[in-house]
Amino acid sequence: MEMSEKSKNPGNRKSNQVKDSVIQGNYVALVTPFYDGKVDEKSFKRLIDFVIENGCDGIVPCGTTGEAATLDFDEHIRVIELALEFSAGRVKVMAGTGSNSTHEAIELTKKAEKLGVDSVLLIAPYYIRPTQSGLFEHYKRISSECEVKQVLYNIPSRTAVNIDAETVLKLAHECKNIVGIKEASGNIKQISEIIRDAPENFSVISGDDIMTLPIISLGGRGVISSTANIFPSEMTKLVKYALDGDFHQARKIHMFLLEAFNTLFIETNPIPVKTALYLMGIIRSPELRLPLAPISQKNLEVLKNMLKKYGLLSE
Repeated sequence: MEMSEKSKNPGNRKSNQVKDSVIQGNYVALVTPFYDGKVDEKSFKRLIDFVIENGCDGIVPCGTTGEAATLDFDEHIRVIELALEFSAGRVKVMAGTGSNSTHEAIELTKKAEKLGVDSVLLIAPYYIRPTQSGLFEHYKRISSECEVKQVLYNIPSRTAVNIDAETVLKLAHECKNIVGIKEASGNIKQISEIIRDAPENFSVISGDDIMTLPIISLGGRGVISSTANIFPSEMTKLVKYALDGDFHQARKIHMFLLEAFNTLFIETNPIPVKTALYLMGIIRSPELRLPLAPISQKNLEVLKNMLKKYGLLSE
C-alpha cells in the first residue's frame, strides 16, 4: 500500500487554531521495551527517536500500551526519566501516573511533576469500581496536591468503571489543572456532551485510534495513539488534516490505516504493536510481562502480512 504525497505537510491550522497551552495533536502511547526482564533503554531511545523524527506532537510513557501496570514504582519513574531524556525537549511528554490507589497516583504524579513532564495521564481507578462521587474525589485530591496539567483517562473496558460526562464536566470546571480527557469509552453521546459543555481550553482526546477522525469531527483535539508507534507520520497527518477541517484528506488517511487499526488490536494491546516493532527492527525483543503472553502463531502471520502490505516488512 502507498499513500500519495506521503510527506506533504497539511499546512497551518486556521479556524481550529488554539493556544499552545492546550493539549492537541498526535501523542504516541509508547510501548515499554523489555529485554531479559528489564527495561531496554537502548530500544526505548530508538523508538522515541523514530516517532519524533516522523512528526509526532507528543509521547506518552507508562500508559496502557507501556504496560504500566506491570512496572514497579522505581521502574515507572525511570521510564518517565528516560522519556524526558531521550525526547530532549523536542516534543511534549505526558506521563502516565494513574493508579487505583489515590495515594500512589499522587506520589507518581508528584515525582513526574518534579522531573518536568508537560502533563500527566490519570487512568480511572481500576478493579475497585468507585462511585461517581469517589471518582470525583479521587481526581479532585490529585488536582489539589499536584500543580501539573492533568488529563483524565476513561477506558471502562479496562477499568470496569465509566467516568460519566457529568463527573468529567464538574472536574473540568472546578479544577483548573484538569485540562483534558483521553476518551476510550466509545460512547459518542457522552463524548459529544463533554465537548459541548467543557471549558474552551479543555481537550477531548481520542483514546481509540479508529475513533480519532469521528472525535475530532465533533470538536476533539487529537489522539493518544498505539498505532502511532508503527505509523507516527500517518497518524500525525490524519490529526492535522482533521483539525484543519480538511476531512477529505483525513478520511483518505483513515481508510488507508483501517487494516492497521484492525490488525494492531487483533490481540490485547500492546501484544501486536510490540511484536510489530520487533519485526520492524525498532526494538530488539517483543518481550512482554506476564500475564501478557506472546502473540499466537495464527495472529503472528496476520500481523506479518499486514506489515508487508504497508511495506514495513520485506517479503
